[in-house]
Parts: sequence; structure tokens; C-alpha cells
Amino acid sequence: MNMLEVRKVSKIYEGKVPHQALKHVDFAVPEGQFVGVMGPSGSGKTTLLNVISTIDHPTGGEVFIRGTEPHRLPSDRLAVFRRRELGFVFQDFNLLHTLTVKENIFLPLALDGVPVRKMNRRLNAIVPILGIEGILDKRTYEISGGQAQRAAIARAIIHEPALLLADEPTGNLDTRSSRDVMELFRKINRELGTTILMVTHDPAAASYCDRIIFIRDGAVYNELYRGEQQRDFYGAIMDVLSFMGGDARDVSTVRV
Repeated sequence: MNMLEVRKVSKIYEGKVPHQALKHVDFAVPEGQFVGVMGPSGSGKTTLLNVISTIDHPTGGEVFIRGTEPHRLPSDRLAVFRRRELGFVFQDFNLLHTLTVKENIFLPLALDGVPVRKMNRRLNAIVPILGIEGILDKRTYEISGGQAQRAAIARAIIHEPALLLADEPTGNLDTRSSRDVMELFRKINRELGTTILMVTHDPAAASYCDRIIFIRDGAVYNELYRGEQQRDFYGAIMDVLSFMGGDARDVSTVRV
């Protein structure tokens, strides 16, 4: 079963000079797959993520998530769909500083009126996987960047979303924290079976994925599937990026 289907999606931003950010993008993500999206700055990868996440609407084409086309839902049902079916992890964590880590994690469930007993049961199930036992009662300013991203990931998966969307999740982290977060994503994908779509500029982070979709000038440029060796996959990713061109600042040079 495909968790996500992107069918001939286009996006045109109107203006004095219209800009076509996406051009007939077409791909599917099977349930349980960990997919990365890469491309140079301005390639359309963030626009693609925004369309899939329903933050933005496609000009043409369709997006299906677990068989539902969310862009066709009325606004009240769309809000519920987004809250229940999607999980979001951002580069800047987006945690609320007035709340403890535990309260931040509980937020999606609290908005949905989930009883406290059920909240605690779900939290207890994911805490060992995420390794955040010692920070639950701390405020966000008392923890490191890596710990903040772990808390943000916990918030994104506590409601058991159909699809986890990540936008440059290692962008504000050092090399060690980035590696820890990517190991965590792989663990969530393998142990919980969560389908993940991640936009990243970092080939080291991308090498943890099962598959990479490369976007260039708003269209799918290439795809890679991971084999047995992560290091070989990293090398293949670097090869494609070098053929694609773009600014050298678009990719990390940190090796795995």
C-alpha cells in the first residue's frame, strides 16, 4: 500500500513574472519507507513539502495521503486531518518555551482532547526509543539542541501519524547531534514502522534513508535506492549532487 501518492503536481506562483516552482512531480511512497528529498537551493523541494503537508495548495495535480486527498477537504476537516494524520519536525524545533518538554510533547494530544492516562501511556511507549527520560520536566531553555530536536520528534510521533514530515531536521545541529537525530529517525522508521519524508541538503543525513528523490528546477531529476552499505549510498548521493550542480553551500561535506 502507498502511504503517499504525488500525482503530476505542479505549483505556479503568480506575480508580475509567474514562477513555476513544481513541474508535474510524480512519485509514490510505500507504507513504512524512509524517503529523502534533495536538490539545490530553489529547486522546489521545500515547495513540494509544503504542498504535501497541506500548508500550500498545488496549482495542478493531486496528493493522496493514505487514500485521502486532503486538499479537497473543507477547512475544519483539513485541520483535523493534519493534526491526526501528519507529524512535523522542523529545523528550528518550534517548541514552546513556556512549557516543559513533557507538556510540549503532549500538545497534539491535548488539542485533540485525549485523556491524560492515554497521553502518559503513549509517552511511556516512545520515551525509551527516544532516550529523553531525563529531560521531560525541564524547560526548553535548559536542554541542548540535540535534546530539543528529540523532544520535537517525540511531539511529532506521539499521536501515531500516518506520515512524518521533516524539514531540514539536522540544519541547526552539530555533526554528533545530527548523527544522533538521524539514528533516531531510522529507529522510529524500523521499530514503529513510521513512514517518513525528509527534505535535507545534507548527504550524510540523506544516507540514512531508504531512498532519495532528487529535485531540480521543480521536477524529479533522479532517484536512488539504498543498498547494504551506508557509505556506498553516501558516495552515490554525492555523485548525483555533483552532476546536478548548484551552489557548493547547498550540501554538507561531512562524511559518514
